[in-house]
Amino acid sequence: MDRRIFGIETEYGATCTLRGQRRLSPDEISRYLFRNVVAWGRSSNVFMENGSRLYLDVGSHPEYATAECDSIYEVVAQDKAGELIMQDLQFGAEDRLREEGIRGTVYLFKNNLDFAGNSYGCHENYLTLRSSDLVDYNAQFIPFLISRQIFCGAGHILQTARGPIFSIAQRAEHIWDGVSSATTRSRPIINTRDEPHADSDLYRRLHVIVGDSNMSEYTTFVKIGSAMCVLRMLEDSDMHLRDLTLDNPARAIRDISHDITCRKKVKLANGKEWSALEIQQELLQKAISFSESRGFNNEEQLALDMWKHCITTVADDPLKLNREVDWVIKYHLIESFRSRHQIPLDDAKAQMVDIQYHDIKRDRGVFYNLQQQGLVESICSQSDIENAKIHPPQTTRAKLRGDFIREAKISKRDFTVDWVHLKLNDETPKTVVCKDPFQSVDDRVQRLIDTL
Repeated sequence: MDRRIFGIETEYGATCTLRGQRRLSPDEISRYLFRNVVAWGRSSNVFMENGSRLYLDVGSHPEYATAECDSIYEVVAQDKAGELIMQDLQFGAEDRLREEGIRGTVYLFKNNLDFAGNSYGCHENYLTLRSSDLVDYNAQFIPFLISRQIFCGAGHILQTARGPIFSIAQRAEHIWDGVSSATTRSRPIINTRDEPHADSDLYRRLHVIVGDSNMSEYTTFVKIGSAMCVLRMLEDSDMHLRDLTLDNPARAIRDISHDITCRKKVKLANGKEWSALEIQQELLQKAISFSESRGFNNEEQLALDMWKHCITTVADDPLKLNREVDWVIKYHLIESFRSRHQIPLDDAKAQMVDIQYHDIKRDRGVFYNLQQQGLVESICSQSDIENAKIHPPQTTRAKLRGDFIREAKISKRDFTVDWVHLKLNDETPKTVVCKDPFQSVDDRVQRLIDTL
């Protein structure tokens, strides 16, 4: 696909503490977070004026799903806008707690693990053609997703039977299958549940659930962009790629995550052994050749250049990606903290730095402290992130949804919205079905808006 729709779903960890002790359960704090949301939409599942979806997922995790995007820059801005929307919920919850005389501080973490070791996800969605069903994701895309953690992982302190280690990816320990329709019982790398949120005769939605949540805009951009490049190659019938099928994906993802040198070998189905770096080098070189012969669009080309920078640096020394890649930024942060305080890796203070890196509050989170000091790379301007908080992407179906929601709210009309349907709940309900996620202009939607 020369033009593709994609988006990111992020589940957040939520807690409320007083002097270091948990004050409210996740379920209780989520009720405070979503009290205004329920007032807006009569449920904890609402669509926003920027086209995004905000809801409370299983396990009392607030989740933000970006609007449909066809620009990598836009999806990074939309993802960051989600943090601002979540921060507003946080402020509202703290106000209500004070009104009710409940002392405590609310925290929202954009990570994938709580203190008990429970995992929650960051999912990527890529629109694919139904005619691409014959693509064998096991041969290249799953090895790509498993090995890309060397430049996409968020990093964390992992307790093992041999003691604590610094692990590259948070989700690695919680993945058990390559491709499956399950999501919680046996988490796969790719979820095959067939929900395209589009014309099902034409499209599928490739649902990738293996990735970490990222604070770094650079990491998010190269994560989405490199995946787009690989998908372009897989969908080209004239492109011949080496079979990199892994012998045991679940074992491979853990082995790679446990090795910060990025050189540990994992076994392929053909009996050969390759490192994550070698797998990435192979796919990157194919992508460079594809770019030279067929060409990527401008954003994909930028992502390719960033991907090349990451893999070239990993080949030299992965720890030099200390401005771009989350796990490397965090590794240096924790090691510096440990050195100053002379503490072991499993010390509670080091673990607190680990989780505070993901605090989304702009004047408190460790990542944002680094960003304000100019110590990490940025991609999006703050004005673009603020704009994405309010306005949907203007070149996809999200614009139709956002415009309808905004006008319905202004007119104080009762309405129902999902990814495909726009419904006005009058005495004679009116519904417009929008099956084309690429369509940003629709006379039917405009006529519906005109009736408000």
